[in-house]
Amino acid sequence: MSDRSLSPTWLASWASRVSETLKAMTGDFERRHGFPPGVNEVRLADHADQAAGRTLTQVSLVAADLVTFYDSIGEVTCPDVGNGYFVDPAADVLLRFKQYGAVDVGADQKDEGLVIGSNGGGLSYVVGPGGVIYRTRTASLDEPELDQVADDLGEFLEQLERSLTPFVANGEPGCL
Repeated sequence: MSDRSLSPTWLASWASRVSETLKAMTGDFERRHGFPPGVNEVRLADHADQAAGRTLTQVSLVAADLVTFYDSIGEVTCPDVGNGYFVDPAADVLLRFKQYGAVDVGADQKDEGLVIGSNGGGLSYVVGPGGVIYRTRTASLDEPELDQVADDLGEFLEQLERSLTPFVANGEPGCL
């Protein structure tokens, strides 16, 4: 996916596939794990999400794909897959930026990025201004140590989708 931009059509297809996988996962989750599942979903964007996504364009750090994403997808919540995977709503991304500012990213950490989500283990996902996705090594965003996990948001979403398949099959999430 890294050689092209996200499109609403691709995002709709991705959301449909992931939603079906999450539905299959939650169908027998309680029997397999001994407790009921939380809310595992790809929530489509409503007008408030879309407005918040457009407001992100005022933040110079925002990659174009992130705005496209929030025009289609409100948020992704997968608390029951491994430690959990979350792509936050645009309003939460904006609020975090207003409260805490940007996160230093890049080779010399001179570029700034936005926290767009997390895993349930306390690590954050950060998108750089060029669209590269990073994951923090620790829960702290003060002088974060980052690992690149995807060249762009599309690749990140594909990795998230691929991590669901082994979880549904055997309870072990793929790497993300």
